[in-house]
Amino acid sequence: MSADRSRLLYVTDLAYPARGRRYGDEDVFLTSRLRARFDLALCHPLDAAALMDGFDAVVVRNSGPVLGYQKEYDAFRARALSSGTLVYNPLTGKADMAGKQYLVDLTAAGFPVIPTVDSAADLHRLPPASRYVVKPKFGADSLGLRTVPAGRVADAPAADGSVLVQPRVDFTHEVSFYFVDDDFQYALYAPDPERRWELRPYAATAADLEFARRFIDWNGLGHGIQRVDACRAPDGGLLLVELEDLNPYLSLDALSEEARDAFVTALTASLTRFVRGAVSRA
Repeated sequence: MSADRSRLLYVTDLAYPARGRRYGDEDVFLTSRLRARFDLALCHPLDAAALMDGFDAVVVRNSGPVLGYQKEYDAFRARALSSGTLVYNPLTGKADMAGKQYLVDLTAAGFPVIPTVDSAADLHRLPPASRYVVKPKFGADSLGLRTVPAGRVADAPAADGSVLVQPRVDFTHEVSFYFVDDDFQYALYAPDPERRWELRPYAATAADLEFARRFIDWNGLGHGIQRVDACRAPDGGLLLVELEDLNPYLSLDALSEEARDAFVTALTASLTRFVRGAVSRA
């Protein structure tokens, strides 16, 4: 191990059975490229807290929904924060990293998101629809998501505010914008709403990027990988579906070799700045 090479603990669940995605393939590719710059070891998310003290930084990647190991994840967060361990993405994210309350807050603040409430008293704030989507506030990967007809939506919100209610939007397509730090990298979209993981490169317009950057600026993460997921509404505008700031899958297999190389270069530079910046401040 060279003294001038940072040591990274790369957290991933290589065997997680993600629908329509291959977590393991993506992380095997990324780590094979990052090893050119860093000394690196992979570990399962359940092992991260026990191993992280031996590394300069912990990189959380395709670690799967934390619902399956919430107690262990909370312990990892608490230990990392108390010890000052560098975690990439930083644990200050305000979006999916902290649950989905942000969708309620952004709705109330007038941001272009799918209108979202979490209480029966606020259902009148939603536009009328024939069907509504109900999902857990701390859900992930569509776990617990259900659709209810308008006649039953009044019974959907939980008294404790633990579920979200949204009108079901008949969108044209979904599109995702991928950022490293504050820099846009690429966009992908699913032309067929019924086949959301069959992604193709998307040529983002200036208006598209203005939309996406508004949420990146709001989150104020500084370092890390973020994915802005949006849908194209019937009126042609974009609405935020979610802002993934914990462990966004990158769909690198949908990119050209040149685009993958560009992403790896950006990620390598970001990680280098992240670790060196912390060292210089110490």
